[in-house]
Amino acid sequence: MKAVGYSRLIHQLELTAVPLRYRAVIEPVTRVQRIGHTLAVPAAMAPAPDNILEHVLFALKHEGINLAVLAQALPTIPAEQCEHAFEQAPNGVYIRKACYLWEVFTGKQLKQTSRIRVPYTPLFDPERYITRSGPRNQKWRVEFNGLGDFTYCATVERTPSITALLEYDILSKAKAFMAELPPVMMDRALNWAYLHETKDSFAIEREAPSESKSRRFIQLLRQAHERLPLTEDYLVALQNATLSNPLDLAAAFRHEQNYLSDSSQGAAGVTYLPPPPHLCRELMESLMAFANDAPTQMDPLVCAGIISFGFVLIHPFMDGNGRLSRFLIHQALCRAGALDNGLLLPVSVAMKHQELRYLETLQSFSRPVREFWEVQWIDFGQYSFEFTGSDTVYRYWDATPCVTFTLEMARMALEVELQKEADFLACYDAVYRAVNEQYDVRSSDLANLVMMCLTNDGIVSRNRRKQYQYSVPVEVFEFIEQQSQQVLAAQRAEAKGE
Repeated sequence: MKAVGYSRLIHQLELTAVPLRYRAVIEPVTRVQRIGHTLAVPAAMAPAPDNILEHVLFALKHEGINLAVLAQALPTIPAEQCEHAFEQAPNGVYIRKACYLWEVFTGKQLKQTSRIRVPYTPLFDPERYITRSGPRNQKWRVEFNGLGDFTYCATVERTPSITALLEYDILSKAKAFMAELPPVMMDRALNWAYLHETKDSFAIEREAPSESKSRRFIQLLRQAHERLPLTEDYLVALQNATLSNPLDLAAAFRHEQNYLSDSSQGAAGVTYLPPPPHLCRELMESLMAFANDAPTQMDPLVCAGIISFGFVLIHPFMDGNGRLSRFLIHQALCRAGALDNGLLLPVSVAMKHQELRYLETLQSFSRPVREFWEVQWIDFGQYSFEFTGSDTVYRYWDATPCVTFTLEMARMALEVELQKEADFLACYDAVYRAVNEQYDVRSSDLANLVMMCLTNDGIVSRNRRKQYQYSVPVEVFEFIEQQSQQVLAAQRAEAKGE
């Protein structure tokens, strides 16, 4: 077999793991290099086929940190082999990382007779991964700088896309955008954002909220600015506030297995199973701890992506997880102090316009994890579930696609959704003011006609003319159209830079 590093470990040890983004294989090359989705490795640099420790060290050096694989592979290596390798190179970066992780994942101690004479080494390379400062292990002189802890940890690679989006500094631009709006228009834009964030978050779940549901969810969004820490009781209260069916209300995190399914019948219709109930509670404790601390320690939007998608993949409630996961983006940004004066980025509005990509992002994790479950169909709506994999697949996950999507949706929420609404309000005000100065029309009728004309590309439809024919003079329709077309044309010209 030509596979090396993590690929070799997964195959040889039959480990539970999601597909690797890059698969290391022996190729006729002179140096280790990426070719497409392959990490090409010269035969002379490949580890011995059956030496697990050598493959671990190769992976740490050339492939980065994959805690899900390492947590399963390292305990298979005898302590004596790790100790001998360390004695051969006591200051080596990768053997120190391997020994440190060996002790973490086995709960045992290795003998260390040689003194380490080098500075502390970060476990995750900050140039390759987004990291945050964490505890230091004095024995191996390794700092744990992951996004979480050893109970639950996400990894986010510094891909070109993520690097560019972080440099764009979306949150600063959002603050500057809102600050430039006149106060009254800012209030109206925010009211729009809260209303449509609510409607589209429900719409993603294929649900049209009642007025009372909408009001409760808007209240939750505004409440996020109080920066309350996440607790089980707080999340239960949030879940209860978004649901109307009393049978779906939770009293605590779930104590039974839930699942997602499509329209297919039988076991094949089950598309995702979140972690078993006992593991769900443990992971939620770690995720809440991360959510309460990390937003003030690193980029808030990166935190928001991890928290939001981490929450929906753990699925701690039997219902309402999707809506709460998107609320947690807003909550994380407020927790970091990144959204002042009631500011809201309507991320759900952007996601609603990108539903296919949203689903694909979720499936980047849910599809491979589904393979580690045995599902037996008993009757309609009744199944038996058996998890056949290692819980490390839930504990340690690659959040890179999820963070990328979150950053992209935040940018779209600012540049497309909020900007579009602000432009609409500016056009609306200009037309309303021009018509109101020339004609005496009931304010409610005028407001409706201007709004409908602008959303119909500057035309008052025949049906609208009939609807208002007894309360609005004919010449007013013509004037509304004339003014609307003028402001829309001016807006298009400005967008083109003319």
